[in-house]
Amino acid sequence: MSLKNELPALLQDALDKLLADGLLPEGLAPQIVITAPKDPEHGDCATNLALMLAKPAGRKPRELAEQIAAALAPHPMLEKVEIAGPGFINFFAARGARFTAIREALEQGERFGRSGAGAGSRVQVEFVSANPTGPLHVGHGRGAAYGATIGNLLEATGCEVQREYYVNDAGRQMDILATSTWLRYLELAGETLAFPSNGYRGDYIWDIAAALHREHGDALRHPAQSVLEGVPPDASEAHPDGDKEAHIDALVGRAKQLLGDVDYAGVHALALRTILDDIRDDLSRFGVVYDEWFSEHSLVTSGGLDRAVALLRERGHLYERDGATWFRSSAFGDEKDRVVIRDNGQATYFASDIAYVLNKLERGFERVIYVWGADHHGYVPRMKAVAQALGADPDRLDFLLVQFAVLYRGGERLQMSTRSGEFVTLRQLRKDVGSDAARFFYVMRRCEQHLDFDLDLATAKKNENPMYYIQYAHARICSVLRECEQKALQYDEQSGLQHLDALAAEPETTLVKTLERYPAVVASAAQRLEPHQLTNYLRELATAFHTYYNGHRLLAEEAGLRNARLTLARAVRQVLGNGLGLLGVSAPESM
Repeated sequence: MSLKNELPALLQDALDKLLADGLLPEGLAPQIVITAPKDPEHGDCATNLALMLAKPAGRKPRELAEQIAAALAPHPMLEKVEIAGPGFINFFAARGARFTAIREALEQGERFGRSGAGAGSRVQVEFVSANPTGPLHVGHGRGAAYGATIGNLLEATGCEVQREYYVNDAGRQMDILATSTWLRYLELAGETLAFPSNGYRGDYIWDIAAALHREHGDALRHPAQSVLEGVPPDASEAHPDGDKEAHIDALVGRAKQLLGDVDYAGVHALALRTILDDIRDDLSRFGVVYDEWFSEHSLVTSGGLDRAVALLRERGHLYERDGATWFRSSAFGDEKDRVVIRDNGQATYFASDIAYVLNKLERGFERVIYVWGADHHGYVPRMKAVAQALGADPDRLDFLLVQFAVLYRGGERLQMSTRSGEFVTLRQLRKDVGSDAARFFYVMRRCEQHLDFDLDLATAKKNENPMYYIQYAHARICSVLRECEQKALQYDEQSGLQHLDALAAEPETTLVKTLERYPAVVASAAQRLEPHQLTNYLRELATAFHTYYNGHRLLAEEAGLRNARLTLARAVRQVLGNGLGLLGVSAPESM
């Protein structure tokens, strides 16, 4: 346990003592914040507690700071306390206490940095959940990296985390996928027809169609003329007034009519299964594994959708207008009411969203985290409205809106269009830069910030590449330890721990202080759902180590100093490995 972790309790005890002595008024409940001073001369830790309490306590800040300092109980980790400026309290750690993080990192190993702050809390993280209508692209990749890392961070703080992928296996887009597959099948069977502008046009559709043809031969073939019977024109140069939406919907209708329920369901199932299997494989190779693949269609077959609608109706949150059923979402802060059941009796996508929220809440998750694309920002108010209407605290739902990543190669921006099939897949990105670089670069910025992903930088073996710089620090330490063994130099950990006082140089002090911050960084990154805090920290730790390494010989001649330096280096290696592991990035032993 570090001095920083001990101070909040020490300060609270001091405040309680001042309160008991009548030196503070009743009812004060300050948030005790401990920071690390930028200037080492100002101590190892500091707090502005006296400044925060001065006004409500009716006291002068510096005078109050002196009384708080005087009320502090002695502690073996605390060497001295100083008052600075208008009322800051600076704390200086006892010499031995400054090396607590080194000892704990080596003792706890992979557990170092983990805590029980979230113990007993059940959290669900739902992420990616891309429509299974094609391969995952680089935009989905950023959501995958974010969701997976957030799950790791929450688990590191003791939460019970469930990772879920919501499979949109029902609705119009899946019908368009099935119809696109069948139309390509017809072309393979010898039919000639113009492919719809609003169909799925990627090469992967040809692959599914080929599998369909191998399985069924020409059994599902129908003449192009019958397929197009009664179908309104597509939007094209020949038909500038054509309607691409009406055209594709009519083609879906013809596919269902000509194939019949059984054969159409077979085409639909093949397309869904093929793409979903591809998505599973792609994410698994990206280091992303789910506990649950939840089917949207199951909400219908299980009666969950009908039950959710009935519950809202029972609570008085639905009404009828123009033949449709509406949810009074505006009563809960949404900009307008939303249709739940269309005038033709069909449930909307929003109805499925309602049923899915109810399902999550009934599964007992205290916190539900959605990782969505930034284009879904308009959905947040209505989803919060749903939770409230269902009788739950809307704050149980958290939404991370992830901006798409923009790829650059050679300074040129790469273009993407999912429907046309012209996009960079996650699989291609992994092939180009590797999973490590993709996972790291994806979470380097806040999720709501645009990310310019420089493919050239991600593969560059130079210090400007932050992931390389961090991994190189880990590999460098491994190399030093191998060199120690090759030179038959004796390394003794106990001796190293006993001689830590020899680490008195400024780079060593900086490195030790940086090391000590790791558990707090993990806790903060988890609490605020901000993986970039961890990437920033690891880069800072790597910088501190490289600076130290370049100015000091770790394999010193004197055995005690050598053991101390190698002990520090091993602790740094452990923290680098632990942090990279939470990011889903490897920690190589050689580079």
